[in-house]
Amino acid sequence: MQDTGTFSRDAALVRNGFVNKIKAVARRIPFAEDAVAAWFCSRDPATPFQVRATLIGALAYFVLPTDMVPDVVLGLGFTDDAAVLLAALRIVGKHISEAHRKRARRWLQSIDVG
Repeated sequence: MQDTGTFSRDAALVRNGFVNKIKAVARRIPFAEDAVAAWFCSRDPATPFQVRATLIGALAYFVLPTDMVPDVVLGLGFTDDAAVLLAALRIVGKHISEAHRKRARRWLQSIDVG
């Protein structure tokens, strides 16, 4: 589990970068809906702290401009991001409700993704 300093840093990274990043890449990644549902779950006050911390950590990795496989690598750039998100979802995915998923689908449909 993350300590509060790491959580605060990761939460700020997600707060400041998630929306722009997902808008820029949503059409190119098959896990966009999962990422946005995780984002909504992490912002839900009813979500337990440990679950929020896990989701924020995975989303922060997605937002980071530099990671194990740079996002600009054609065909492979988001595989590490997908793996990190999938691992987080396996651990805490039961906390992502159908309401979070519906909200994610509506949000993705409402934005001009590119």
